[in-house]
Order: sequence, then C-alpha cells, then structure tokens
Amino acid sequence: MKHATQSAPALPRPGGILRPALVVFAALSLVTGLAYPFLTRGVAAAVFPHEAAGSLIKQGDKVVGSALIGQSFSSPQYFWGRPSATAPMPYNAAASGGSNLGPRNPALAEAIQARIAALKAADPDNPTPVPVDLITASGSGLDPHISPAAASYQAARVARARHLPREQVDALIQANTEKPWLGVLGDPVVNVLMLNLALDQLGTAR
Repeated sequence: MKHATQSAPALPRPGGILRPALVVFAALSLVTGLAYPFLTRGVAAAVFPHEAAGSLIKQGDKVVGSALIGQSFSSPQYFWGRPSATAPMPYNAAASGGSNLGPRNPALAEAIQARIAALKAADPDNPTPVPVDLITASGSGLDPHISPAAASYQAARVARARHLPREQVDALIQANTEKPWLGVLGDPVVNVLMLNLALDQLGTAR
C-alpha cells in the first residue's frame, strides 16, 4: 500500500515578514517615542509647572540656578555644599556621576584630606568634627543638599564673615531645613543655594 507523500510547508516570502514588522516598529516609535513623551510632558507642565520646567530659581527675570542641582561656593560668606566629582567641572549636569573611587583608593583619601584641610583653614577655631557630607561627593555629583549638621558646622564662619549674630544664622538654617516627607521618609536636609540666597537677602551687618 502506497503512502501519500506530504509536501513541505511553503516558506513565507521575505516581503511578507518585513512589511508588518516595519509597520509595528513605526507604530511603536510614534506611540512611545512621540505621543507618550508629549503627553507626559503636557500633564506635568499643567499639574507641576515649576518642577516640569526644571525647578528653576529666579531673581527677578534672571535664572540663578535650580533647586535640583548644586553649585560651587568657596567664599567664606557662603555655605558650601557637597563636593562634586563630575567632569570637567563640579556640578556638571551633563556628566552626572561619582568618582568611582573605592574606600581603599589612595586618591580618595587624599581628596578627603584636602577637603578637610580647606574647611579647617576657613574656620581654624572650629573644634567640631567635620560632617561626612562636606568631604564626600554624592553618587550623582549634583546633590544640592547638605545635612543640618553640615550647615551648622559652617554657621560660625558665615556669621563671622558677614558680621551677623550666630543666632540669626542658626535661625536661617532652621527656616531653610526641609523636613522628611510625611514626617518619616528621608532625613532633614538644607538646600545650599536656597540658604545662600536667603543669606544675601539679609546682607552683611556693619
């Protein structure tokens, strides 16, 4: 008895596979690459306009910074922020990142010692241990905040440089301390730029 031979299934033509794949690719590109970003941007701008614009801080019509990105301060009249390891300059938002130096790396130890020396030179009579966030960079290199302890460490120097009462500077730190979200999430922090802008509003006592 003869068995019927089965013919091999016909292979789809290359064009029959390529065309639907390109259609799906184009559709997903439009949805995820254009429609979704524009939609989320529009909703964010409507609901959170300040945050959607980059949390920019203005004095009059001039943008002086962002509440999300730190700045370098070196004058004794200002509070200093966390160190930044971004290249080619500190707080470079286009090159966010850390130094990636391990705890046993001699370069990290040298950098920390140099930062401690700079803080001690700016306030040689301060006996308080230097808070760790004043000598170590954040993972992003852009952190605009310091701890209240780091701000308090610098209060005497700032008060002396501006001829202000220490109590007035301490009160300014307290007023600019951001509490944990809902009272429990996170730690209290101080935005260095906002604190320094508040200082400039006080001016310098004579």
